[in-house]
Amino acid sequence: MRTVDEHLTEILGSVKVLPPHELALLEAQGTVLAEPVSAPVPVPPFDNSAMDGYAVVAADIAAATDAAPVALPVVGDIVAGDSGLPAIRPGLTARIMTGAPLPAGADAVIPVEWTDGGSATVQVFRAAPPGNYIRRAGEDVRAGQIVADAGTRLTAPQLGMIAAVGRARVTVRPKPRVVVVATGDELREPGTSLAPGQIWESNSFMLTAAVIEAGGVGIRQATVEDEPGKVLEMFQDQLVRADAIVTTGGVSMGTRDVVKEVLTGTGTVGFHKVRMRPGKPQGFGLLDGTPVFTLPGNPVSAYVSFQVFVRPALLAMQGLAPDPLQTVSAVLAEDVQSPAGLRHYLRGRLSFSHGSYTVTAAEVQGSHQLGSLSSANALIELPEDVEVMPAGSHVKVMRLPS
Repeated sequence: MRTVDEHLTEILGSVKVLPPHELALLEAQGTVLAEPVSAPVPVPPFDNSAMDGYAVVAADIAAATDAAPVALPVVGDIVAGDSGLPAIRPGLTARIMTGAPLPAGADAVIPVEWTDGGSATVQVFRAAPPGNYIRRAGEDVRAGQIVADAGTRLTAPQLGMIAAVGRARVTVRPKPRVVVVATGDELREPGTSLAPGQIWESNSFMLTAAVIEAGGVGIRQATVEDEPGKVLEMFQDQLVRADAIVTTGGVSMGTRDVVKEVLTGTGTVGFHKVRMRPGKPQGFGLLDGTPVFTLPGNPVSAYVSFQVFVRPALLAMQGLAPDPLQTVSAVLAEDVQSPAGLRHYLRGRLSFSHGSYTVTAAEVQGSHQLGSLSSANALIELPEDVEVMPAGSHVKVMRLPS
């Protein structure tokens, strides 16, 4: 058997970063920038008002109080987008709206709440220093400043920032298109009726969602029966559109493990036992240059295998560091046991209190028991040389996506 690290090393040494291409901003949501984006001009590009109010010369209202307001003639209105601006000389004011450019000569903005709101003449009841409620040019971003580095995953704030510096398109690493398919004669689509010996197929739904959580485009394929010709046809059909293929089922030691039968000796795909629980039977390789991950059929085994092996590979394909799920150190609430020589991933519940994490292992840990996985929020990772870990020990815990 090979170790978890050996299997992951082979995978990461085989997958390639997807070539970049240019997309419109909204099409680029969730992708990874392949270039730095800088600001060609300051943001904001001009001094503007932070409030609805009046543009003034601060010295004119230095003595203003509620008891003795200062009266100023209003020479015009300035709204956002104005290009022909009145200049303000001492003794005059102009009404100004939020975001509107500051007129020449003005050095402060008085909120309308500090005045009587006059339109021809305004009474100002409070003094203000120069710069009051003015957003200066370049206050947010300087000209030439990098606003998004290469390697940034583009979420809503980053897309807004890139639009704010005038870019309509960006060069990105695309989301990997990952085809997910389950195999098995016993599998039926959810929503259909079951005959004796049949079960509803769930793994492909779970793994397709996991692909999306990892930044990919998940493409669920219909279940394929345990017939070698149909399985081979499925691979041939999907290679034309997939950046990667993930299968679940058909990779163990049974007489009907057709994925293993069909792919053995094909491309660089190889099958191995990995020193881990759950998820010992694994397959991986390139088929016509496309990464193929063959995961076990038991649902917990498939999910853990995805997080340990497939997720890092999908990150690498996007030009990101192939990091594992976020890990924390937690205190075990109860004793746990682990098989010697295997890296054990236990489902558990992680909680935070009084500045530290505590984790409790699920009562059932069978690789077929999806219920304990759906209620877990963490995987407790026990190293190969551990057989018993007593309560109170510090353990490495992988936080599951929420």
